[in-house]
Amino acid sequence: MSESPDEPVEYEPIEPELLDAEPEPPPDEPETGGANSALPEAGRPLGGDTDLVARDPLDRYFYEISRYPLLTREQEHELALRVHEREDADAAQQLVLSNLRLVVKIAMEYRRVWTNVLDLIQEGNIGLLQAVKRFDPHRGVKLSSYAAYWIRAYLLKYLIDNIRLVRVGSSRAERKLFFQLNRVKRELEREGFEPEPKLIADRIGVEEPEVIDMERRLAQGDLSIDAPVRSDEPEAVRFGDRLPAPERAVDDVVAEKSMADTFHRQIDLLRPELDERERMILDRRILATDPLTLQEVGDKFDLTRERVRQIEKRLVGRLRDHLRENLVDFEWWAPDA
Repeated sequence: MSESPDEPVEYEPIEPELLDAEPEPPPDEPETGGANSALPEAGRPLGGDTDLVARDPLDRYFYEISRYPLLTREQEHELALRVHEREDADAAQQLVLSNLRLVVKIAMEYRRVWTNVLDLIQEGNIGLLQAVKRFDPHRGVKLSSYAAYWIRAYLLKYLIDNIRLVRVGSSRAERKLFFQLNRVKRELEREGFEPEPKLIADRIGVEEPEVIDMERRLAQGDLSIDAPVRSDEPEAVRFGDRLPAPERAVDDVVAEKSMADTFHRQIDLLRPELDERERMILDRRILATDPLTLQEVGDKFDLTRERVRQIEKRLVGRLRDHLRENLVDFEWWAPDA
């Protein structure tokens, strides 16, 4: 399931490069008709439950949702009050079912960019659920007008997340830029301006580097990792062969373990030269995965925290000098030590 948009935002329509006709504005149908009163045409309607011929799933869905009656303004307001004030699940269900046709209408506006309309309807239905949950009947706005924003927000987020193999917009600003970039370019050209990134950024309200980055990403097509690196050698190395493995290389793991063992052997050689306090600080502070605090060490030896810190600092210096003297490649492994 897609993550919820931050708020019911009306995104700009998808550009003509992706959709031949721009979506209509949010519907504002009358109480018992308008945009929510008729289903879009999608083949011959079903004859009912007795129809034994296999039909398209979309046709079947249209038939099923047509069974749910539309609500009058008064009925909608009464149900919305029950949801808003008492969180009445039955009332919420009635509001959702009576507005399913609104989701279909809005989803059909994007059928040219995403051919599986049922996918769009599913995402739009999630937006409708959010709208019913958040709708405030005291504001004097019809549910259908409010829900259109949520439905469209979920639809557009679904499209931008799935229209390409690699996401081109993951943040709110990037999604806004994605849907407005080409439209703003055309507006600037009509006004006689060269659509430069700075002008586009000022017009949309984003930073200039964001515009440059989005133009670059939109100009690049998706590339299969199974595609050959060289087009003249179809059986040669593929792009996927050059991707790093998710696991660390075996030789790196072995080398690090070997070096860690060497460090510990050298530390063990230095250990007899340390007194009790230094050995405890070494084992319980420097080498411990869950080290004691300075106060805990100080309480054990009746020392102040500052005194423990001084002893630890001196001990670290001794360890560094000992390892540098006995390990040839110590500077490579610990350049900042």
